Parts: sequence; structure tokens; C-alpha cells
Amino acid sequence: MGARSGKDYLDGLTDDREVWLGGERIKDVANDPRTAGAATTLARLYDLHFDHPEKLLRLDPVSGEQVPVTHLIPRSAADLATRHDALACIAERTLGLMGRSPDYVNVTLAGFAGRPDVWGRDGNEEGTANLVAYQREAMLNDWALTHAIVNPTVDRSQPETAAGGGDIVVHKVADTSRGILVRGARALATLAPFADEMFVYPGYPLAEGDEKYAVIFAIPMSTPGLRLLCRDSYSSPCPADQPLSSRFDEQDAVVIFDDVEVPRERVFLDGNVDLYNRVMQRSGWTPNIMQQTTIRAVTKLQFAWELATRMAAAVNNSSPATTEMLGEIWTYLELTRSALLAAEAGAHEWGSGTWLPAEPPFAALRPTLPRWFPRVNEIIKVLGSHSLLATPAWSELDNAELRPLIDLYYQGANGLPAKDRIALFRLAWDFVGSSFGGRAELYERFYLGSSGRFLTLAQKMAARSSTFPLLGSVLEATER
Repeated sequence: MGARSGKDYLDGLTDDREVWLGGERIKDVANDPRTAGAATTLARLYDLHFDHPEKLLRLDPVSGEQVPVTHLIPRSAADLATRHDALACIAERTLGLMGRSPDYVNVTLAGFAGRPDVWGRDGNEEGTANLVAYQREAMLNDWALTHAIVNPTVDRSQPETAAGGGDIVVHKVADTSRGILVRGARALATLAPFADEMFVYPGYPLAEGDEKYAVIFAIPMSTPGLRLLCRDSYSSPCPADQPLSSRFDEQDAVVIFDDVEVPRERVFLDGNVDLYNRVMQRSGWTPNIMQQTTIRAVTKLQFAWELATRMAAAVNNSSPATTEMLGEIWTYLELTRSALLAAEAGAHEWGSGTWLPAEPPFAALRPTLPRWFPRVNEIIKVLGSHSLLATPAWSELDNAELRPLIDLYYQGANGLPAKDRIALFRLAWDFVGSSFGGRAELYERFYLGSSGRFLTLAQKMAARSSTFPLLGSVLEATER
């Protein structure tokens, strides 16, 4: 089949998937007003492939089909550069506001399939073959994939697998004639209502004896027994008043596996705790996926800096404090961009002929970005002040009685028309203050994992690889 159009994508959402929102089951994800905005945006991302085929498509030499570059298994630094351009094109279309656009799991799956040397250890040859075949199937069908890797939080004083008598975390219940039966829940599956398939892979390590939880697999969203319980919709039906939440509410869902049968060919790991704990780190998942997520972060930070700078100009605010805060956002942007360039410049072969960026720049960035994004939001709130709350709805501009008053009292500095100032500050409020903006900040805080945990891991990685040459030279001189 190859790359799909937006219409193909929307048609694929019409199936028996069980999506619950606000206490009712959504019958038509593509057209329900609570989900239609994001569905339309995702369809436009699919159409984007045909608008920019030179960046987003490549010819698969085996099938002869045009397929998305984001499915590419990088085999050289040039391949990583090609993927960079494709990821940047997608991120620009979403302003970096959709953290789980389909390219995210495309990149993850391609990275896994490119490392059979890791996945095929300890007798997992069949699971590895299944994984490689599935990645190719996902590429040729151009599926939108979501993932579910976080376990529900029940009682932090005990292991997650012990919660609810051991029944809450996703686990294998039995073998069947066709595959395995799984039960339990995962959270948080972003993009789940809009995906074609769900990929379940490790989020946190398991303990010895947790064999039944050591399962990695993929299934269609319409699989019987798979239930999605969505959070409140933050989508707005009015693009003029809420230009971001009307387009980019990618949704988040708790996923319940109510005795779901997974076909044997969709099972990639079954019962091997040691390998389950190793595949994420040993396969190079962090440097692989951080290329995608850092490109998105650069785009979002660029947008935030442009927005904040225009907000300050709208009221002619050039005070030293304001200029300092704008410079702070720009600094975060350039440091993120520099880490990305450094990681890509250090790209090398990781195993099985797969090339990935260097890990240290991303290991430093991973615990840092979650702290920068909330600070950026804080700066925009400070700059916007009461003006974020003092902007009329667009419908009021259409009122003949109110319009002259609005044009007078809502104008900006240097002749900025009221309608332009209103558009700017409504955009800013949607970015940092609306339900959509609040969810986005929470997402940025936690989607890369715990900052504290990854600062600890960064130090351990650095200490393992360092011979302490500078310190050693001083100590040797002192001993003499």
C-alpha cells in the first residue's frame, strides 16, 4: 500500500474500537466534536507526505512503494540527516505541540527492528523475527501507532506489579491456540483514540519472578477486549478563540486489556525478564527517540520565543526584565538545538548496521527539558499578565455596537489594531493557560521520565565512561 492520504487515514478510524469519553462510547472518532479537531490535524499530516515527498517519502526497494521516511532504519549519518529533515517538517506543521504524532512510534519501532542483535538474545529469535516483520508491515501500511508503557499508580510503597494482588499491571494470563491472553491496564496512551495500532513495550524494569509481566506485543485498536478510557476533551470547536486546542488535542487514555488475545506473530517477547529489562537501554532507544523529541522541542521553543517576543512588542515592553526573560527562552532554544547538533554530529554505528546519534548530549538534555518548558510557560504568563484574561471572544468583534469600543480599548502599541492584539493574546492564553495549555505543561514535565532519575543515570553513565584525566594529572603532580 505505501504512504496513505489523509482520507485513507480517516477511513481507517471507522472500526469497532472501544473509546470512552465523558461516560459515553464515541462512535465516530473522526467526526465527534470532541475529537474531530485532532483527527483532522493528523489527516493533514498524512497529506503532508504528498505535499513534500522529497522530504517525507522514500522508495522502498523491495515493494516498490513510496513509504514515509520516519519508518527508516538509519544505516548511516546521511540517513539520520534525511530523517532529521522529515521530522522537522512534521514538527513545524504541529508547532511542536503534538508529542505523539505518528512519527514518534515510527522512529521507536524502526530503532528496535534495527537491533536484532539485542532483541534476539536468550532464545528470543522468534520474537525478534516477529518484531522485524511487524515493523515492515507497519511501514507498508503506514499505520498510526500509539504506545502504552506506564503502569497505573496504585501504591508507591510496594512494587507496581504487586498492586491489586498482581492483577493491575498488564500480564500474560494464558497461552491460547493462536497466541497469548493478556489482562491489566497501562497508562498513559497518548494519541490512542486516533491510532491504528497499539505497541506495548517496557517502561520500567521488572524484578526477578515477574515473568508473566514481561510481555511485549502489538495489536490493532479494534481488538476485542481493548478499552480506552480517555481524559476530558480539551478540544475547542472554535479555532478563532482557541487556535491551538481546536487542532492539537491529541488525547490521553488509560488502556484496559480485558482478556485480550494477542496473535503469536504479534508477540515480540514472552516471559524473559532479563531481556525485557535490557532492550530499551541496549538497543539505543534513548538516542534514537531523542532525535525526534528534540526536533519537536526545538520547534516548540522557537514558537514560544516568537510568541513571547511579539507579546512584548504588542505593548511596547522593552524593559530590562522583559528583555532578560525573552533572552532566557532564546537560550533554552539554542541550547536544545546545540545538543541536537552535537548528538547528530557524533552519530555512529550501534550494532547490526544501525546508526544512531551519540547519547551523552541527549542524556544531558533528557532531564533538563522537563524543567525548561514550565519555566517558558511561566515567562509567558508574566509577560501577558492581566492581558491574558482581558481579551474578548471573536464573536464580540462581529457585534456592530461593541466593535468601535473594542477597536479603541483593545488596541496595542505603535498602531497595532485591536484584532491583531486580541489574536496574539488569545493564542498565548491557549498556549499556557487553557485546559489544553495546562495539559501540555504537565506532559512536558513527565513524558521523558523523572528528571531526578535521569540526572542520576546521567551521572552514572558519565562516571563509568570517564578516566578522570584532568583530576588524575593534578593528583599525580601532587604525589611527586
